[in-house]
Amino acid sequence: MPDLTATASRAFSDALTVIASVEPRISDAIRAELADQRGSLKLIASENYASLATLLTMGNWLSDKYAEGTIGHRFYAGCQNVDTVESVAAEHARELFGAEYAYVQPHSGIDANLVAYWAILNAKVESPTLQRLGAKTVNDLAESDWEDLRAEFNRQRVMGMSLDAGGHLTHGFRHNISGKMFAQHSYGTDPESGLIDYDKLLADAREFKPLILVAGYSAYPRRVNFARMREIADAVGAVLFVDMAHFAGLVAGKVFTGEENPIPYADVVATTTHKSLRGPRGGLVLATKEFSDAVDKGCPMVLGGPLSNMMAAKAVALAEARTTAFQSYAQAVADNAQALADGLLRRGARLVTGGTDNHLVLIDTTTFGLTGRQAESALLESGVVTNRNSIPADPNGAWYTSGVRIGTPALTSRGLGADDFDEVADMIVGVLTGAEPVTASTGKPGKAKYTLTDGLADRTRARAEELLDRFPLYPGLTL
Repeated sequence: MPDLTATASRAFSDALTVIASVEPRISDAIRAELADQRGSLKLIASENYASLATLLTMGNWLSDKYAEGTIGHRFYAGCQNVDTVESVAAEHARELFGAEYAYVQPHSGIDANLVAYWAILNAKVESPTLQRLGAKTVNDLAESDWEDLRAEFNRQRVMGMSLDAGGHLTHGFRHNISGKMFAQHSYGTDPESGLIDYDKLLADAREFKPLILVAGYSAYPRRVNFARMREIADAVGAVLFVDMAHFAGLVAGKVFTGEENPIPYADVVATTTHKSLRGPRGGLVLATKEFSDAVDKGCPMVLGGPLSNMMAAKAVALAEARTTAFQSYAQAVADNAQALADGLLRRGARLVTGGTDNHLVLIDTTTFGLTGRQAESALLESGVVTNRNSIPADPNGAWYTSGVRIGTPALTSRGLGADDFDEVADMIVGVLTGAEPVTASTGKPGKAKYTLTDGLADRTRARAEELLDRFPLYPGLTL
């Protein structure tokens, strides 16, 4: 394949020139964002770098087309090209993950999870209720029947991992719509090991009897045994829903196989496409045939008009993920996370669960006398981009937190290897060791302010830039 970097450079440069002719502040912000990403250690576990082909696919005429509905059954005329785009993206998703059905319309991971939840409710609650009431569709229901249906929906239960244990807002968190749609119960992790206790989870599920058992995580640094999750779901008659937004790339890249691959065990799977999968920002849903018709009603059930340009970009990224090169990348993500964890542990950091076997690590910042927010800010000042995160039984809550989450997908995309991540670990521990919390004006310990040893931020930033100079982001791309 010819080197298309020069062609891409011209394309991006010309595009920015056109943008600047209308609103130069926007073109300046786009250039600045590239410079910022090139010059900082990007360690946010939920971020990555999409390919130039994927990025270019987002800006085109498909964005101007309304296409509510499904392939071949749209509510607008002239959608033949959107049908092609959606068909290709869904085909790549099915083949990549070995799924029976794929739905690529969701705009985000939260949208994908909402589609999944409502599809399960429709399949498991609405359809049986309609049959019991002698109605073919909801349009046949009388107002009193609607009250029965709403009561059936609202009585349903969901059980997912708690936020402080590593779950996501959409797994039943009370302030999220998922915690309002359902009666919810959260499961945590073992207080000593930080690992999922499957026996306790089974006991809790038997007592709570959820309609939906949610597996998957946002900040759990270990793999999940989905065969055990399937057994637990079956034991209580629950639907197994897996949110693999964080680790989809490790599934696609054949790093997670056997009982660690959710696809053979789950009824419905949702994911984003932009984290470890390295695609555009968006979501998708995979399902067994039992739930395919219900998932296919995502628009208009939950979604509005699909973003056709983003579906096109998903198709490109999913095609890239079907290559052996992507499998090598995915394995490197996991290997680099192990190297990062080992490097942090050797330098005295405490990691939740004591390490990692996926793509992320979670540092307990209290061992450095810092809140997660102080640690995040000190690292950012030093050119290291992370995000604060709750840890199990977090005393500082979800805003200040007591942890920092760090992931390897983005820097692995730049080509960093195990030795480089050991150097990254040295920088991180150096900054956290050199940071001191500042007491608030009330005399109480502050949760946000900090100080750094003189010159430490500048030295670390220079060290990070020297490392990144060896691994240029989008090499050859000049703007």
